[in-house]
Amino acid sequence: MATIKSVKARQIFDSRGNPTVEVDVYLSNGIMARAAVPSGASTGIYEALELRDGGSDYLGKGVAKAVNNVNSTIAPALVGKNPTEQTSIDNFMVQELDGTQNEWGWCKQKLGANAILAVSLAVCKAGAAVLNIPLYKHIANLAGNKKLVLPVPAFNVINGGSHAGNKLAMQEFMILPVGASSFTEAMKMGVEVYHHLKAVIKKKYGQDATNVGDEGGFAPNIQVTSLKLRLCHVLAHSWLLSLQLQENKEGLELLKTAIAKAGYEGKVVIGMDVAASEFYGKDKTYDLNFKEENNNGSQKIPGDKLKDLYKSFVSEYPIVSIEDPFDQDDWGTYAKLTTEIGAKVQIVGDDLLVTNPKRVEKAIKEKTCNALLLKVNQIGSVTESIEAVRMSKRAGWGVMTSHRSGETEDTFIADLAVGLSTGQIKTGAPCRSERLAKYNQLLRIEEELGSAAVYAGANFRTPVEPY
Repeated sequence: MATIKSVKARQIFDSRGNPTVEVDVYLSNGIMARAAVPSGASTGIYEALELRDGGSDYLGKGVAKAVNNVNSTIAPALVGKNPTEQTSIDNFMVQELDGTQNEWGWCKQKLGANAILAVSLAVCKAGAAVLNIPLYKHIANLAGNKKLVLPVPAFNVINGGSHAGNKLAMQEFMILPVGASSFTEAMKMGVEVYHHLKAVIKKKYGQDATNVGDEGGFAPNIQVTSLKLRLCHVLAHSWLLSLQLQENKEGLELLKTAIAKAGYEGKVVIGMDVAASEFYGKDKTYDLNFKEENNNGSQKIPGDKLKDLYKSFVSEYPIVSIEDPFDQDDWGTYAKLTTEIGAKVQIVGDDLLVTNPKRVEKAIKEKTCNALLLKVNQIGSVTESIEAVRMSKRAGWGVMTSHRSGETEDTFIADLAVGLSTGQIKTGAPCRSERLAKYNQLLRIEEELGSAAVYAGANFRTPVEPY
């Protein structure tokens, strides 16, 4: 069996022009495997440490320290190890070479989650190459998953929140082609709806409104300013709040219109990523006008009112998924929403769970949500990511594999979604090469599987039995 001969890290750049870590793993048989780490814009406070340099260079976002930690500490310690022994290598890096912990487990504060993850991903690719099997098959074997499933793509086609400069508080409005018969057909549906949406937005808001955000979705500056709406609420002194609610609702209306124009009503449904931690205040209210500095607070609402807003959205639109509807510490309101609409809609924990097995365990026990957002860089190793997914599946949860807003051309998460049969993947709109790289890899995987290819479709929440 080939062994690890050397490991080399370097600083490269992600899709937002920020530095990130890339690692090459060289094996004794001449194989080289390469992996790069993504980075988020809206990040949960409980994520494992993403080590940045600070200072003035790259506005403090350099990763020279993380790169050095790979080259000086991790690399020499891995020489001679078997790259197929993923769990052993990950645990060695996390528990022995780093060894830092907090109340939620291994936090990677010594070496950095970005340093450890880059090596973990590259080792996983190297292991697949040594075994001469596809990466998705190697990941499936590591997890004990015996059935491979192509995921439903969740295209983020309207950007708000921290992903765009418009006034939309809610971060992502997504379309999911659950009615497709294959991943290839799902791409066709998604692309056609995306282009119809562009035409709808251009006609209603002008050419500038079709500029795209971090993840390739359109970022229209939606402003519902009709006199009728203003007069309707002025007597109650709450028209500003209603205006903001209408603006978020308008995002759903645009999707509904585009889906209908594409001819996919009933086949393409809607998902949302609210990223509510971004606009949750110390007074425990949610400010729907958080992008306006020094605003008068007229658009702040309590969690229960926001919960009822989501329920009204679900009753009016074909919404099947709501991610991060509340703050990462607002466990109680999360649980209320899950109890009230969880059978119909998956309530996805992102900032809440940060792909952390201990937080997943707490959420399962307290019935806080019913789906995991899988982001490998939130936890920092392939092994811990697999553990979080297995726990979620055993609990009957859905699992959505996810990119980050600061992405690279690395396609690892496409193979991860198939290997773990998560049934869902979100990696942006069908726009921008760092997003399409993942979708294109899934097309290749489907072609490679041939007649054995299975598309999750309507079973996206539970595509396989727990493993």
